[in-house]
Amino acid sequence: MMYKTVDSSRVNISQLMQPSHSNFSGKIHGGYILNLMDQIAFACASKHSGTYCVTASVDTVDFINPIEVGELVTMKASVNFVGKTSMVIGIRVESEHIQTGKIKHCNSSYFTMVAKDDYGKSTEVPGLILNDNIEVKRFLKAIKRIKTKRERKLEFESTTFSLEDYLEELKGYRVKIELPEY
Repeated sequence: MMYKTVDSSRVNISQLMQPSHSNFSGKIHGGYILNLMDQIAFACASKHSGTYCVTASVDTVDFINPIEVGELVTMKASVNFVGKTSMVIGIRVESEHIQTGKIKHCNSSYFTMVAKDDYGKSTEVPGLILNDNIEVKRFLKAIKRIKTKRERKLEFESTTFSLEDYLEELKGYRVKIELPEY
């Protein structure tokens, strides 16, 4: 089995934000940023796998700070985790006010990408060489997110799911249940 370092597939891109990228409130549109994030995730995953890759899922998209027109946006992507045919790409988005040099953390997200062969079938990806504590921590956090996602899916898609088991938990929320049987 082949292995690659995290550094061998890191990708950084920077782009100046223009008025055409803004939403109705004058801030850079979140959808535009997600599009750029998908592009850098593809580049990072393809660089690691040596194949065409597709987006399987996107986890934890939190827009922390708005991005202004005229700011320089930099995205940093690295492979945080590899499975057999999939990779979790961690992306950090920062914006820089060009005149002042002030940098804001705007977003971090995790894209799960799947490697494909020439026939569109999932194909095996190289393993990952972890060279420092941060890389190990990112790998372990990805394992935890994957495990939590599986458990949540099993819990709520199970044929044994019972609303009665959750009614007490819903009491502290702004929700009213008006199902015929309740």
